[in-house]
Amino acid sequence: MNILGSLLLHDFRLVDETLDMSGSVWIEQGIIREVFPQGTPVPEPLPPLHQTIRGGGSLVLMPALVDLHTHFRDPGYPEKETLESGCLAAVAGGYGTVVCMANTNPVIDSLSRSRVLKTRADTLGLVDLYPVLALTEGMEGAALSEIGRLKENEPGIRIVSEDGKDILSDALFSQAFLAARSLGVPLSCHCDVGGPEAAEAKVQGKSRAYWSRIEENHGTQRALALAKQAQGRVHIAHVSTKEAVDLIRKAKTEPAQSGPYRFTLTAEVTPHHLCLTEERAHFLGEETFGRVNPPLRTEADRAALIQGLRDGTIDAIATDHAPHREEDKRQGAPGFTGLETSFALCHTELALRQGFSLSRLSALMSAAPARILGLRDRGRIAPGFRGDLLIADPQLPWQIPGQGFRSRGKNSPYSGLSCTGRVLMTLFQGTVVYTLPGDSL
Repeated sequence: MNILGSLLLHDFRLVDETLDMSGSVWIEQGIIREVFPQGTPVPEPLPPLHQTIRGGGSLVLMPALVDLHTHFRDPGYPEKETLESGCLAAVAGGYGTVVCMANTNPVIDSLSRSRVLKTRADTLGLVDLYPVLALTEGMEGAALSEIGRLKENEPGIRIVSEDGKDILSDALFSQAFLAARSLGVPLSCHCDVGGPEAAEAKVQGKSRAYWSRIEENHGTQRALALAKQAQGRVHIAHVSTKEAVDLIRKAKTEPAQSGPYRFTLTAEVTPHHLCLTEERAHFLGEETFGRVNPPLRTEADRAALIQGLRDGTIDAIATDHAPHREEDKRQGAPGFTGLETSFALCHTELALRQGFSLSRLSALMSAAPARILGLRDRGRIAPGFRGDLLIADPQLPWQIPGQGFRSRGKNSPYSGLSCTGRVLMTLFQGTVVYTLPGDSL
């Protein structure tokens, strides 16, 4: 990747979790060197100045987004997504860092497989990609993967998870929490173990909406209890029920345990659970194009998720980007594609309809997930931080298409919906890696 010697982003609205002002940003060798508030003279020239991008005062410059939860399907499922198409989708959505789940073929359950994927992504030079390491060998739930043998601060490992197959054995799940604690990384739980109550509901022929709620709530309670016992770091993925929000809120307010380690809890929510309800699933087809795990919930659940973001119960927004072929969706494959629409949808719902500030939105989609991953060099517009940035027009209305995505997965639940605000450009380490087609910036 050719990193520009020097780049000036001039006359933008600068927004991050603590900043909202007019000004300019100077990037050199991929790092933010100086931030100039409006009215502060910019030294001329800034040698060796190779490029100036002008915002005209109305465009927003924000830290590039950080996604805690995505599926690139690579290796093993090129018909759904490849590393290349996934990275192109990520930059089109304003992302500079992505975390890819391990449910590939073969499963990413070893450091060698993780390193191969990361090296390929680094060679592309579009985003900073961190493969998730599976908790058990082959994600079969029988024996711990290499996480039980790795040391703290292993390069390239920022989070571990069994994706949508939380370990059934409490004893093995506890071992996984201890292994993650030794690694110094969070264990992401998808909370889908429902116990006898969920099993009985399935036998009785109850709806997916009914028994999946039991699974999520029971799974969340179980994960929190085991993480507390291990004094480990737990991250609850794609929270979707109001009961799970309450469980997380309660756990966050309980007094900390004494000991050499500290129980730490974070949680994420997806754009589709923030913006859509079960009505959209009914419209699309609950068992086909509207199917996702966990399912789209009720309006009461959606309101609880938004309140969870307001009061800090939920820490971050993650896409759970899950690309599929059309025939896969017709056959019931769960998941939605979402990298390229997440900023626009969250801006429309949270900033325009719910009154969240742009700074708060930036925190939820960039700074907070970066902190969860222990990445201290991104998520802010300040000297010393990486030049991973996005440029957006917050006033630009557009309609989400049914086609035209860079992702191979066209299974968007938002096709035909209108939103306001769009990513125009993405910079990775000071280099432009995406420009919206037809934009003159």
